[in-house]
Amino acid sequence: MEKIHFTTNIRAREDPNFSDFLLRVDNGDEQTVKDNLIRLPEQIVVKHNSTERPEECLIREIFPSLHQNSKSAQFITERAILASRNEFADQLNEMLIAKFPGESKIFISFDSGEDDTNNYYQEEYLNTLTPNDLPPHRYIVKPNMSL
Repeated sequence: MEKIHFTTNIRAREDPNFSDFLLRVDNGDEQTVKDNLIRLPEQIVVKHNSTERPEECLIREIFPSLHQNSKSAQFITERAILASRNEFADQLNEMLIAKFPGESKIFISFDSGEDDTNNYYQEEYLNTLTPNDLPPHRYIVKPNMSL
């Protein structure tokens, strides 16, 4: 099983119990259940009901009252949802953007392969790639969003 590296954040600095938990996990001291799986403490688990998508519950928990707080840079920058894959991050970003008030503006990239005279890399394929540090092919922004 692959080791997971945790990023310390504001919560780890302000919540000694959470910080201790992260240290126990990183040191290999946290008690495991079956097959090296770790049971998360109840206070850090985001619960959801069966009528709502888990992602919606996560967004609501991390960004409470987003509509009212969307203009506060401090509110937005003090929160983050980490995703294990770019496609999951893109999905969560689209869900968050939809919750921001205001009209959206969509930017579409123009993708082509450099020196691809034989057209090996079809534009449709290039549009599906989500490399790190580059915006997605279809980029949506709204007023007051952090870019």
